[in-house]
Amino acid sequence: MHQVRYRALIRLDPVQPSPETRKPSIPRHYVNHTHALMVRAHCLAKPSYERCFPAELSWDDDQPLHPGDRAEVTITLIDDEAVAFFRAGQRFSLWNGDDIGHGTISRQVHTEYGPC
Repeated sequence: MHQVRYRALIRLDPVQPSPETRKPSIPRHYVNHTHALMVRAHCLAKPSYERCFPAELSWDDDQPLHPGDRAEVTITLIDDEAVAFFRAGQRFSLWNGDDIGHGTISRQVHTEYGPC
């Protein structure tokens, strides 16, 4: 499997009240280097094809992210198909059983040895 990294801007959706109780659901937070979220995107060549990718999201500080937060993150994917779904400007959803946020890829991260 091929590893690829992207920088992205994300926003976690604010917590919405539960329709049954009209009370906010318990807010969830995400620690740095989280594997709790997946990224969902449409294929660049075939927009009707959509996929979820397991990912690691990391950011520059150790503060957890909460509903409503915005952040610049690094997304690490280990999947040979990822390059067919992500490039600069590509929008995606953050998924954890439901859509809980969204983001936009700003760039692919390369090391001195080439793409990650």
